[in-house]
Amino acid sequence: MFFPIFGNNIKYSQNMEEKKVTKKVNPKNWQNIKAENTWEIFKYMAEFVEGFETLTKIGPCVSIFGSARTKPTNKYYKLAKDIAYLLTQHGFGVITGGGPGIMEAANLGAQKGNGKSVGINIELPFEQSANQFIDQDKLITFRYFFTRKTMFMRYSQGFIVMPGGFGTLDELFEAITLIQTGKIDHFPIILVGKSYWQGLIDWTKKVMLEGEKNISPDDMKLINIVDTADDAVEIINKFYDRTSLKPNF
Repeated sequence: MFFPIFGNNIKYSQNMEEKKVTKKVNPKNWQNIKAENTWEIFKYMAEFVEGFETLTKIGPCVSIFGSARTKPTNKYYKLAKDIAYLLTQHGFGVITGGGPGIMEAANLGAQKGNGKSVGINIELPFEQSANQFIDQDKLITFRYFFTRKTMFMRYSQGFIVMPGGFGTLDELFEAITLIQTGKIDHFPIILVGKSYWQGLIDWTKKVMLEGEKNISPDDMKLINIVDTADDAVEIINKFYDRTSLKPNF
């Protein structure tokens, strides 16, 4: 009796999965798609308008990226907090994705330094809720990743990238690509944590650059790797010592 019951359970599970897929890809006619797309445009516009109106007022800021899953006991949490604090002491505000983990640490450091603490949050079914260390007038919650990423790229004078997951990599490579292709002005990109990032950099150099020649040697110069808060902030300061600090938008 065990095997037929087991088989029925599998079949039931498969049927439920098929229903979920069918619901997601529910057939629509062309008129439905056109109408939905037309109204969706206004949602995009609303997010862009809110982001532009809020962030044009913040002044020079550095974005700090990293995992939402990093705990306060983790060494990178403390490091992100220290970096944010030091940035505020040199006149920079701090922008994060607004959530927990590394983002929370950076917003906390910015507040402790009496600097601007900005949160560009995203609606997600898990992980992401705005942390308590964001200035209340500088918290924006986005529905769409691409509008949110536009704000990061447009209003940051530098990127500091702490250890993180796929979202962190997405933001990192978006910045590198836009600078590489001249779509945005060059600004510092700093990876923090050599033990975490060195493998990625080695692969990029050996495979992408030397092996397949899919990037140029100068592209590798867009990235810096450090281990300390002082080194991270020093790179930002040195860059703007020789380049007049102005809005990159």
